[in-house]
Amino acid sequence: MSKIVSIGTALPHYRHRQEDILLFMQIVYAASEAEKRKLRYLYAQSGIENRYSVLSDYSRATEDWKFYPPTENLEPFPSLEQRMAMYHRYAPLLSVDAIRDCLGHQFDSDSITHLITVSCTGMIAPGLDLQVSELMAFRKDIWRTSVNFMGCYAAIHALKLADALCKCDKQARVLVVCTELCTLHFQKEATIDNITSSMLFGDGAAAALITGDHHAEGFEIRNFYSEVIPKGKRDMAWELSSSGFQMTLSSYVPDLIETDFASVVDHSLDQSGFDKSNVDHWCIHPGGKRILESIARSIGLEENSLHYSYEVLREVGNLSSATILFVLKKMWSERKTGGNLFGAAFGPGLTVETFTATY
Repeated sequence: MSKIVSIGTALPHYRHRQEDILLFMQIVYAASEAEKRKLRYLYAQSGIENRYSVLSDYSRATEDWKFYPPTENLEPFPSLEQRMAMYHRYAPLLSVDAIRDCLGHQFDSDSITHLITVSCTGMIAPGLDLQVSELMAFRKDIWRTSVNFMGCYAAIHALKLADALCKCDKQARVLVVCTELCTLHFQKEATIDNITSSMLFGDGAAAALITGDHHAEGFEIRNFYSEVIPKGKRDMAWELSSSGFQMTLSSYVPDLIETDFASVVDHSLDQSGFDKSNVDHWCIHPGGKRILESIARSIGLEENSLHYSYEVLREVGNLSSATILFVLKKMWSERKTGGNLFGAAFGPGLTVETFTATY
């Protein structure tokens, strides 16, 4: 069995308080006082205190905006090309920050044999994998691949690839790095999807090192399980447009998860040889406060069982694929005793990816 032996995280320079982001969004989305009150209510209920961005605009006065034009209708609205230029500039640097935090002084960059980059908020060629390899001075013969456009569950998919590589090569040291610049894709039309995504998502990166070394300390991966809920395929989507990437995030997603999550958990635990009573720690992607509440109801958990997920949501918001590794790092840093862990994340499809581990 492979092990996750180290986890690192990184956040961009600009920290925005949720109450300051609200002021930005009221300028764009709320023409009337009634609409402003509605936004205030939604932000107060979000469970988020801070989010981070490579852009400074979200907590600056209009006249100080750098990326968005300080005009009444935000025209000329930033194009996809402008957004990808920012991704090209910042994503590699943020990735390297997370990798260095992961490797620290314990692991040498020359020892990394495989690299998996994960992102759904930018695509370029040469890709993020080559940019990171060059910045980190990894071996020129490093095995590399990318997981693109899978959304919030992509980190678990990448861990599944890393686990397979370690099973094939006992000497493998596989580095997974998830980098998401969600705030580059703000959309100005006052749709429910746009209002919801602009309330939840932030920027960040996380890296994990996976190895087959049984003597190393870490999370020993037991099993992966994935299931698609087809009736939710129209309720969560992520599509390219000329003005950036556009999200569909239906208000029905929490209800769909609440209805079907328990059976997914049962199937995953059956394959792992666990049952729910054997699970000591729940590592759940904090897609939003309502999603965490739905999960707790679905499988009969007390709210405190998901406190790591709530902490990450409060501190940084939803970072798409990187978020589950932020939760896992919190569990790593605060672990006092061993136990069994169940992890899950959700994304377009509606796809549920899960894993089980022990430490």
